[in-house]
Amino acid sequence: MRRVRCIAVDDEPIALEKLKSYIAKMPTLELVAACEDAIEALAMLGDEGADAVFIDINMPDVNGLDFVASLPRKPIVVFVTAYAQYAAESFRVAPVDYLLKPYGFAEFQRAAGRVVRQFELENKAEAPATEVGSLYVKVDYRYVRVELKEIRYIEGMSDYLRIYMVGESRPLITHTTFRQIADYLSPNFLQVHKSYVVNMDQVREIQRMRIVMDSDTLIPVSDSYKDAFTAYLTSRTIGKRK
Repeated sequence: MRRVRCIAVDDEPIALEKLKSYIAKMPTLELVAACEDAIEALAMLGDEGADAVFIDINMPDVNGLDFVASLPRKPIVVFVTAYAQYAAESFRVAPVDYLLKPYGFAEFQRAAGRVVRQFELENKAEAPATEVGSLYVKVDYRYVRVELKEIRYIEGMSDYLRIYMVGESRPLITHTTFRQIADYLSPNFLQVHKSYVVNMDQVREIQRMRIVMDSDTLIPVSDSYKDAFTAYLTSRTIGKRK
């Protein structure tokens, strides 16, 4: 499943930066535009398109409620506001969640999770009955069929990727990028470093922000991806924390 394309809208620069930062930390979300008012957001929806909108309610000229209500084709909506009294009124346009300022990353994660689940539900209805579990990778002058579940991890090298497979000592090398392959990868593939995407179903264990694939392969989790990686682990971890 591809990442959910999002637009952030808030007339307060600090609040807008916070939305941008939190969206960037989520591996399931992609920020396509950040706007300071509804008029700019409307233009970006027309130019860029978006699956979801995180939008402040109390804004000048056109408020967030009226803006969403006026859209002929509504994206998935999360309202953001400092005024609790808007909560009841906001649900007339069926948002998936409501963030009350000041909110933290935990609250944002909850809202983002609801956005992703709604996106998956909507796209599952439009998807073909059979899921594609493989893709073809061009290697030199041949096309190699690759089962997604058999990919252990992918290493990026400028405009090339090395794809490491289960049971293979040598990687497949193909002329493409992480951005180009991302739409074909399932949600269990996480980018943990600017140079690595890991199939979390193939991970043996995690030690101090290092991913252990096997006794000879340790993959670092960089600071840029640490929050998103931790969020993924938290959502799939049982047992008490020490």
